[in-house]
Amino acid sequence: MIAIAKSAVNSFVTDSNEALELKLVRDVSDLENETTTFKPEMSHQIFGESESIFGYRDLKIKLYYTAAKLTTYLGISYSEVVDPKKCEGIEPDDVGKLIAEKLQPGFHTNLDDFCNDLAKDVNFTPFGQLERSFKTKGNENSPPKCYEVYFCDITNPGFASFHERLQTFILWYIDAASFIDVDDENWRFFVMYEKYLQGGSARHAVVGYMSLYQYFAYPLNIRPRISQMLVLPPFQGRGLGTELLRTVYQHYVAEPSVLDITVEDPSERFQRLRDFVDVANCSMLDAFRPEELHAGFKSSMVEEARRRFRINKKQCRRVYEILRLKHTNIQDARQYQSYRLAVKQRLNVPYKKEMLDRQKLKKLLDDFEYEATVTFSSAAQRMEHLEQQYREVEAEYRHVLDRLEDRG
Repeated sequence: MIAIAKSAVNSFVTDSNEALELKLVRDVSDLENETTTFKPEMSHQIFGESESIFGYRDLKIKLYYTAAKLTTYLGISYSEVVDPKKCEGIEPDDVGKLIAEKLQPGFHTNLDDFCNDLAKDVNFTPFGQLERSFKTKGNENSPPKCYEVYFCDITNPGFASFHERLQTFILWYIDAASFIDVDDENWRFFVMYEKYLQGGSARHAVVGYMSLYQYFAYPLNIRPRISQMLVLPPFQGRGLGTELLRTVYQHYVAEPSVLDITVEDPSERFQRLRDFVDVANCSMLDAFRPEELHAGFKSSMVEEARRRFRINKKQCRRVYEILRLKHTNIQDARQYQSYRLAVKQRLNVPYKKEMLDRQKLKKLLDDFEYEATVTFSSAAQRMEHLEQQYREVEAEYRHVLDRLEDRG
């Protein structure tokens, strides 16, 4: 009987990533077009770590946005809902409430009303000032496409409301995401759109965005920090993230008060993108010529990278290591060993700091307290860990160099 009851409960469990479908709707015909549907990468920030929903069979969650204004529709359907009396008294999850708490009030739950509002997208004008416009190369299967990036802040009328809808996407694509208070005047935004023709008129479709917070840097400078960056799934794989980051660099390089650009807790994906852009840029600088790279990391590299591209010192060190790897002949044992030692010396800095801290602590504690407080590792264990760190770093760097080579 217990097995039967458990089976009955499990039959009402749905994978929340599979149940949810998103769309950016340009035309009513997109509603029935499966190719315009995209899925979340994660849903634990709404439905919990298990990323599952209890209480329904054949559950479908439709979260649709008009492509320009991001007017929102939430639709929920299912073939059967659980009877708590037959499932140990367990109530079904309130799916609508869980999602609605994250959406801007006033979203549609009636598809006809959503379609009526879709027509208003024709009057949409991007917020802020046009920062950059560019076209991608077409091919036999896809014509060239035009993209625009707009720079804006909270002073742009209507943007705060638009951003409230825009930022809901991060829940499905950025881990540990949190909504930001755009009322803070130090926030800056770069929003990318695809510009296209429909019915003979120019239209815009949201592609993605980047948010930055402008921190004060003594005495009269600014240090922008990248907070969030997202290119929506329908537009991924086109190099648009690279173009968005380059646009941000171009904007801030033109501002003399900006010292450098930092990144708040970068994901592995974003770090790889950042490495690619920074390495491509710095490879053209005199300070990063092959002969300079083999001579070691220098302050001249930091100064030129900061002046030309607002790259900070920590990121400049990564760029140096990647470019030095590019120009290192791994068949030359001495040259390759020199490179590995240079990287390992940098990786070993935290360990050396830890050892200094231990020495200070030992002076303050007796032997018993010291041994109870400090965790020891042998020299062999430390060397093994350092070697593993190096292998992981080199693999990351080679991924960046492979992409550079593919670009030609």
